[in-house]
Amino acid sequence: MHTDLAYATVGMLNDALNRREVSAVELTDAAIARIERYDGAINAVVVRDFARAREAARKADSERANDLAKPLLGIPMTVKEANNVAGLKTTWGFPGFKDVVASEDGVAIARLKEAGAIILGKTNVPTFLADWQSNNPLFGRTNNPWDLTKTAGGSTGGAAAVASGMVPLEFGSDLAGSIRVPAAFCGVYGHKPSFGIVPMRGFRPPAAPDGAGIPISVLGPLARSPDDLELALNVVAGPEPVEAAGYRLELPKARHEKLSDYRILILAAHPAAGVDAEIVAALHGISDELATRGAKVSRKSELLPDLLETLACFGIILGTVTSRGGAPQEQPMSVHAWMDTLDQQYAIRRKWARLFADFDVVLAPAFGVPAFAHDDSQGERKLVINGMSTDYGVQGAWSSMAGLANLPATVAPIAKTKANLPVGIQIIGPYLGDRTTIQLARLFEREFGGFAPPPLR
Repeated sequence: MHTDLAYATVGMLNDALNRREVSAVELTDAAIARIERYDGAINAVVVRDFARAREAARKADSERANDLAKPLLGIPMTVKEANNVAGLKTTWGFPGFKDVVASEDGVAIARLKEAGAIILGKTNVPTFLADWQSNNPLFGRTNNPWDLTKTAGGSTGGAAAVASGMVPLEFGSDLAGSIRVPAAFCGVYGHKPSFGIVPMRGFRPPAAPDGAGIPISVLGPLARSPDDLELALNVVAGPEPVEAAGYRLELPKARHEKLSDYRILILAAHPAAGVDAEIVAALHGISDELATRGAKVSRKSELLPDLLETLACFGIILGTVTSRGGAPQEQPMSVHAWMDTLDQQYAIRRKWARLFADFDVVLAPAFGVPAFAHDDSQGERKLVINGMSTDYGVQGAWSSMAGLANLPATVAPIAKTKANLPVGIQIIGPYLGDRTTIQLARLFEREFGGFAPPPLR
């Protein structure tokens, strides 16, 4: 890829295509060349569809020549392996599903294609999407482009493809941080949409029926700029086709355009999960900068819902989802217990709504540590946080807040550690306040800087 375009945003590439400075075929060929050059070491793009991508690029060039306008026309991208793409395998990392080929596109994938996106292939996941590391018996593990000995995060391993300049856009999913954690580890932007605004049809385990979807799970984009997150969200968000006959989605505008108008709650500690001192320092550092620029910054609030109750309720829902997949350690719950859990979730959602009457966003870590060393061990994994060995799984506490309450959360890179690893924080907003969290990420980019390329070898 031309040096000046390798790390270009979707917006920049669209401008270059509009000015006829580059063609969709050239962008596609250059992205493929970059994958072939760098992905041997990173292993992010594990299902490749280059022949059809080149065919789609030729079609995009023809459409552009006829002045057809589409928001992603001719833009190369990748999608998470768990999404159904017609003609490609969908395994979720299970060896038993290695020959399962999707017969049709998922709804969101179809919308990306209709918008003109060129899908180069699919990116790596952990088995059943059940880890913050992207590693499975079929495709192996994905390495972090900032340090190949570290995880790129999971379950959307395609964050590594975005960070390393292979593609400007990735489409992933998030139930327990699967967009947010990889985005933070790889130093890119990621957006977990408000629950329910992006159709989930076509995103399911290979053996599961195409039914009501997975509770609290969402689909969303990763990119190198907040503008690209919003562009992709505009493409995929909206009701299922059958429901679109009766209503449409119109997300509210961002609450504020200026940094000085934002009311921000800082959450730098959790009663269940530790957080690395460097992440805390970066979060407090940006908080101080925000206050200097006129934002109203608070470091505590009595309105904050009980975080331990939130984590427990989230865990029940997550365990129920897992039990449906047949995990031997989980037991299905009774219907009445499930309904009680949903009532509890609703009560917690209302508490968050009350908080967002006084605050516009909450800033919190996306995960308690930066990218950590690959760990293939089974059983009780541990993380070392501030010199102490701590539980691995409890780090889901940071994901549980926005997850349980169905809230939007945008991850933005804000700093580097002493070891030169990215630090990303999540910007959590009110339900359907997706444009507010993306706008604040945009303001962070303008004021403090944003994505920086990793030191690829």
